[in-house]
Amino acid sequence: MASSLASPRPLLLPQKPLHKPFDLGLGLGFHSPRSVPLGRRSSQLRWKLLPIGSVVEASLRRGAGGGSSSSSSWDDEPYELLPGGRRAYLDEQDVASFLDPPKELIPIDPDSYNPASYLWKKIGDIPEERRDHLLSTLKSRHISRMWELAGTRYQDVKLAKQSSSPLLSMSGSSPALEVWTCRTSKGALPVPWFNDFKKVIFRGKDGDTYGRIILGALNPFSVARSYHPLYFKVKQVVEVMSTEQPCDLAYEFGDGLFDHDVFPENFLRPVRHPWPFNDQLVIYIRHAGPGSLVGQAWQEGKSLEQVPKKLCGEILMVKDYSTTG
Repeated sequence: MASSLASPRPLLLPQKPLHKPFDLGLGLGFHSPRSVPLGRRSSQLRWKLLPIGSVVEASLRRGAGGGSSSSSSWDDEPYELLPGGRRAYLDEQDVASFLDPPKELIPIDPDSYNPASYLWKKIGDIPEERRDHLLSTLKSRHISRMWELAGTRYQDVKLAKQSSSPLLSMSGSSPALEVWTCRTSKGALPVPWFNDFKKVIFRGKDGDTYGRIILGALNPFSVARSYHPLYFKVKQVVEVMSTEQPCDLAYEFGDGLFDHDVFPENFLRPVRHPWPFNDQLVIYIRHAGPGSLVGQAWQEGKSLEQVPKKLCGEILMVKDYSTTG
């Protein structure tokens, strides 16, 4: 990788914007007028030809280790005020821009760097307490694209060994419980109470890792809250069964009748899953960045003749650092 970064590669980049510029933070030198709302700046850009090898190399060097301690280039002003007073945080916008770059910008050659490594670094730039902003910043197309880019992580041996959270690293010294907020990219079941939900990951008394989906957690009046506890077991796997694409983990729901004795105290007793969670549902997981996962849910069916099908689109999962136990 070092050799490919050393050789300059041309890239069209902005030059001399009409207003004072700020760096979009993609590590590629993108600039944009500060006074123009997000998404409407491209018409005011002028271009020049620049080599990008050293730029990307420096950016990846700053992000080495994948932690959230790396600082942004705009620490003094980490957000932009939009009409109406809403704040658009630039680190979060960086992730969205990287996943779906403006059409006017020619993307860098993917052979010159690892997209998953750069995505990991940009997510790590977002402070832990603000990382959940990704759920509202990223659109459906971004979440689906994140699944694709996270798939290049397995080409980097060092990065492939990193985990988005201690508990999901499947090590014995990890915390006992983690809470995550999740959003789907829509799909076969485009109903609000399914597209936004919580999940709890916890260590069982038998040493295995389990989880629970909490539908309607973001809406206390949702009909989804009447669903039984949707428990699953976390297992390490290497690929999605139906597509043979690489992944890290699988959430296997089974029939839902897990042994209650291995669950922590005061957890609800497991009951048989309702449809579609009883149709051999498996959620396959890829680590995307610190405190961030992306997954695909597949109904693999009880019978051998049944063709597996996706339950919904891809799923973005962001760790809630305020409730980790």
